[in-house]
Amino acid sequence: MNIFWHRRDLRATDNVGLTQMAADGVLPVFVFDPAVMAHASPPRMAYLLEAVAALRAWYRERGGELMIRKGDPAEVLVSVAEEHGARSVGWNRDYSGLARSRDAGVRRALADAGIERQSVDDAVFHPPGEIMTNQGDPYAVYTYFWRKWQERDKPAPVAAPPPTQLRSGEGGQLPTLAELGFDDPIAAVPDAGMGPAAARLESFCQEAIYRYEQDRDYPARAGTSRLSVDLKYGTVGIRTVYAATQEARARAPDESAREAVDAFQSQLAWREFYTQVLFYHPHVVSEDYRTYEHPIPWRDDPDALTAWKHGETGYPIVDAGMRQLRAEAYMHNRVRMIVASFLTKDLLLDWREGYDHFRRNLVDHDTANDTGGWQWAASTGTDAQPYFRIFNPMTQGERYDPDATYIKRYIPELADATPAQIHGWHELDPSLRSQVAPAYPAPIVEHSERREAALAMFEAARGDA
Repeated sequence: MNIFWHRRDLRATDNVGLTQMAADGVLPVFVFDPAVMAHASPPRMAYLLEAVAALRAWYRERGGELMIRKGDPAEVLVSVAEEHGARSVGWNRDYSGLARSRDAGVRRALADAGIERQSVDDAVFHPPGEIMTNQGDPYAVYTYFWRKWQERDKPAPVAAPPPTQLRSGEGGQLPTLAELGFDDPIAAVPDAGMGPAAARLESFCQEAIYRYEQDRDYPARAGTSRLSVDLKYGTVGIRTVYAATQEARARAPDESAREAVDAFQSQLAWREFYTQVLFYHPHVVSEDYRTYEHPIPWRDDPDALTAWKHGETGYPIVDAGMRQLRAEAYMHNRVRMIVASFLTKDLLLDWREGYDHFRRNLVDHDTANDTGGWQWAASTGTDAQPYFRIFNPMTQGERYDPDATYIKRYIPELADATPAQIHGWHELDPSLRSQVAPAYPAPIVEHSERREAALAMFEAARGDA
């Protein structure tokens, strides 16, 4: 019999490591690791607990049991393996610095105990080191990575282990949020588990995927898959997602629809691109990927940071995004770019402040994706937005939420304002602002002035000034 250690793969279907370990009978285990939970947050832990509960229910319905334990995985897994006479312990690889350090400790402990260990790639199609430049270096430009990613074969989903291969033991109690040291989240997190993930994938591939390229940047439209949280926690397998999109592509009504599917698949490649960036450059969690001649002189402005976090900047599209985050532990991707640009290029605040806020509040927070996105916006990352291309928050709002539908959804103070007044809020006479929306603030900065200040800041960092 083998032990399978579930981590960011809270599913039984299309789980490479689980399927391989189940051949000789498998006892699945999930360990609440204090070292990992130190970096967690209420919305993510709430989703995680629900996903673990759903996975346990799946096993129990088939005569198995998901063992629940808390503690250092290196100690827990050795103890469980010895208690049940397991021959081997296996898991799916994770690629962050924290995960790699943890897994190295587990391997050492198992080796010392004389227990075999096995880890496999599951979370991505092409793990770090598989897609490299002709010189053998990791790619720093996404476009070239994407071209090779498209050319490589993609394995099919793997079947779930049959009930005859599942083993059971003393399961243990599933802890509550409070027992794990977390408050209930303020935001409403999405339903978790294999069932909700499969439903989201099926719904997206029926219609929305064919409009993905034209709808994905418009936050008021249901144009995205909302699968980011499922991929983060592995409640759906990447092979399952890709296979579903390929089936959708095969039945696409026209070339435009097929291109829309390709555009969605490119987002799967972005996920793997940022995974390899984090793998080869683990410092990007707290340090700039790209350094300038001099350190960037980010401002220190706690009041501006607080206004940004609370959605009180006086820039409607920015504030709508930040309020969506507070309400749903989620933010539309286009709006994520807008609010990140605003923090770094209008407020001139360090991207790490924004990354930390996202880490604490996003239910789909993923270290690789979020550090990649924030450093892109801050012009410090790999393949990043050039420092001189600065989003205009008013133009972005007018272009991607022309009727202000998304903005009004999250900013009720602007319910009686017209789209023109909302997108021109920065130019409205103060007396008109007080009549239209007296509870909504005036802009806390002047965009055109801050744009010039941002250019000067980066030019000074480059050594041009």
